[in-house]
Amino acid sequence: MRMSKLLMPTLREVPAEAEIASHQLMLRAAMMRKVAAGIYSYLPLGYRVLQKIMRIVREEMDAAGGQEVLLPIVQPAELWHETGRWDDYGEEMFKLSDRHQRLFCLGPTHEEITTALVRNEVRSYRQLPLLLYQIQNKYRDEIRPRFGVMRGREFIMKDLYSFDRDEQGLDESYWTMFHAYQRIFDRCGLKTRPVEADPGAIGGNQTHEFMAIADAGEAEIVYCSSCDYAANVEKAECFTPPTDPVGREDPVVEVATPGMRTIEDLEKFFNRPASEMIKTLIYRGGDQVAAAVLRGDHAVNEIKLARAIGCLEVELADERTIEEVTGAPLGFAGPIGLKGCKIIADPAVMAIESGIAGGNAVDVHLQGVKPGRDFTPDAVVDIRKAQPGDPCHCGEGVLQGARGIEVGQVFKLGTKYSVPLGALFTDEDGEERPLIMGCYGIGVSRTMAAIIEQCHDVDGICWPVSVAPFHVDVVPVNYRDEQQREAAERIYQDLTEAGVETIIDDRNERPGVKFKDADLIGFPIRITIGPRALADGQVEVRWRATGEEHLISLSEVVSHVQDRITRAIADSKSTSRG
Repeated sequence: MRMSKLLMPTLREVPAEAEIASHQLMLRAAMMRKVAAGIYSYLPLGYRVLQKIMRIVREEMDAAGGQEVLLPIVQPAELWHETGRWDDYGEEMFKLSDRHQRLFCLGPTHEEITTALVRNEVRSYRQLPLLLYQIQNKYRDEIRPRFGVMRGREFIMKDLYSFDRDEQGLDESYWTMFHAYQRIFDRCGLKTRPVEADPGAIGGNQTHEFMAIADAGEAEIVYCSSCDYAANVEKAECFTPPTDPVGREDPVVEVATPGMRTIEDLEKFFNRPASEMIKTLIYRGGDQVAAAVLRGDHAVNEIKLARAIGCLEVELADERTIEEVTGAPLGFAGPIGLKGCKIIADPAVMAIESGIAGGNAVDVHLQGVKPGRDFTPDAVVDIRKAQPGDPCHCGEGVLQGARGIEVGQVFKLGTKYSVPLGALFTDEDGEERPLIMGCYGIGVSRTMAAIIEQCHDVDGICWPVSVAPFHVDVVPVNYRDEQQREAAERIYQDLTEAGVETIIDDRNERPGVKFKDADLIGFPIRITIGPRALADGQVEVRWRATGEEHLISLSEVVSHVQDRITRAIADSKSTSRG
């Protein structure tokens, strides 16, 4: 490819809309352009990277037994009504109607339509297991699209669905995909960590997210300093070490606390730590009201609370509901004497022997509150958000914290979709049974952004060889100089014929412009043809990621570069299978 012919409108200034490195560099390096909030066009360089990622994904999916299909983006509402998700999925779903007023959606995911396909075509256990996947666009009407393609309204995704006869088969499919994902991300040059996660609206009883560790990540994860445990904070188990009670039986005493509404206020007023406070928060989940009771130094994990209540999501109750339940305005809720709500207590709060809690009256708190004696929870369940420094359930390590970008997720679905959609098969005894399903997604466009987040510096992108738009950038310092031009053209031609993806910067631009564009775009190798080295029959070979530079003779440069590129690609494959 000749740079003079390439649509490559690089930008020197950082676009004001771009907050994180990947968004900034995908715009500056001419990888994409914004069409609307959360919607982007990919330019030639960006699309080449996407194609490289998709090729790696296809190779690993095919090697794992997957069969590629292509399913429609426009999906009929009837299928979503059969599973009950038409209303449950929420406002992120793009809904539309045709000229006959029949309802459809733009597919945010494809569980329903894939299951419907299989229910019509699979009849016997002999056709199982079955792994079907596709790579295509998905659509979700994000309330706040941000960070470029990290959280967009249109994005490219690989989704695979497994169909098995029993739980053992599902387990095999699940771990086959789990390990295939590890290989995919390794081959893409991406450092990821699989973590336990909550299945959310997809459903199922087991799931792992693959997190690319990066400061720009929206997800919080925790991992143990001693064992292999790692989880999204939405899912992370909180371990409460056993304590030896001292047998305190302090009486409950009302204390006037004028204007004291926060834990920080109470710490100063009572001169006691937040760990001895009993925090009560009133939530609404569907048509239920619940009081979440936990230690003052702990935060509610709303996903855990929703699971404890038995609903999809919860939100803090409005002030009117709080007054109906507690008899007091916001800021004075306590667990004693609540009306018309369930009390869900965290295990850690139950160990408090003489705590301070809201008095359910204006400017009143209670001192000497003992859970179990002064109030009885409807359930004692882990409902708190894990945080760095917490003890791990292994009993030896403590939890460390990091931020991550979710680039993939694997789910065990069981019969969540096959039962309502009637996807059945006949076993060897002639009995009809529901298919056992799993689903497995990779955000292809998000993976591209995650690679940039991990692989960039102040000058631009540092693409891993396996996904770089071109492997080599041949840069004559002065293309109008006959000797430089001839040498550059010969190297470009020989590398191309040798199968190395090469671009030549044949523009009549200043050397500084060419070098800045090369670093910004992030070609792994730059070959510079300059007058001084060329006078000695040499060219400069520079690796973008490390800054490593060598003077190589004209007669050896093609074989040298070809060997380095071949080894880099081979190493990415062997490492992923190591």
